[in-house]
Amino acid sequence: MTTTLHTSNTSFATSEDGTEIAYEVTGTGPALVLVDGAMCLRGLGHSRGLAAALADRFSVYAYDRRGRGESSAGSSPYEVQREVEDLVAVLAAAGGSAHVFGASSGAVLSLEAARQGATIDRLAVYEAPFIVDDSHPANDPRLPERVQEMVDAGQRADAVRTFLRTVGVPAPFVTLMRFMPAWKQMTGVAHTLPYDLSMVTPRQQCTPLPDGYYDDVAVDTLVLAGGKSPAYMRNAQAAIVAAVPGARLVTLPGQTHMVKPKVVSPILAEFLLG
Repeated sequence: MTTTLHTSNTSFATSEDGTEIAYEVTGTGPALVLVDGAMCLRGLGHSRGLAAALADRFSVYAYDRRGRGESSAGSSPYEVQREVEDLVAVLAAAGGSAHVFGASSGAVLSLEAARQGATIDRLAVYEAPFIVDDSHPANDPRLPERVQEMVDAGQRADAVRTFLRTVGVPAPFVTLMRFMPAWKQMTGVAHTLPYDLSMVTPRQQCTPLPDGYYDDVAVDTLVLAGGKSPAYMRNAQAAIVAAVPGARLVTLPGQTHMVKPKVVSPILAEFLLG
């Protein structure tokens, strides 16, 4: 277990392919790395709020996934494995091992890193967005390619709209979001949407998780689900718990796919320090 004291200045970890991954550290205590989901980065999403809520108990490492914020896009063609290597680089910067909390596609990435033997002390994941049964229609298996085509054509707003509608954001709200300050940030990272989609779309085809896929996850794992999330999302978290040896499920009453630091932080602290 690594215990450190840091300020929140930006530092950089070098991934295996040479990509520079920007991170900041807040607080003091055992190291905890936060892994964001789609379109999130240190300045957009829940990471800084969660870091502030946990800073009295943990050294919280928040990082920009590749191609976002201050992190380099990298020179290697994108593969999920590159992002596993990025997370491993941040773990190394944290002293060699750390707790990990991943949300949404960040949960999928964190589970994959754990499956590959990354030096994770304890793992908590929030709503990996799988579709493992017929409680929700399958997503288009070509969705990553379609969104990539939009990005390549300079249609970043269309890429963001397509993603938001796919994850269930109502069309009127998507229209309103175009006038919000965060819209510019979201379109600014639209080129990373195919990354997240390539990670999750194969597990959004209404089919069960592959037998034995997570058998090698050897760390204590907590899976969190929102009590108000749709059935397909809650079913997916139950499937992950069934697939990961020794994992346990906690359903948060009244919560959705949005991570609320005030709700999640005490549960994380109890699990990680228990």
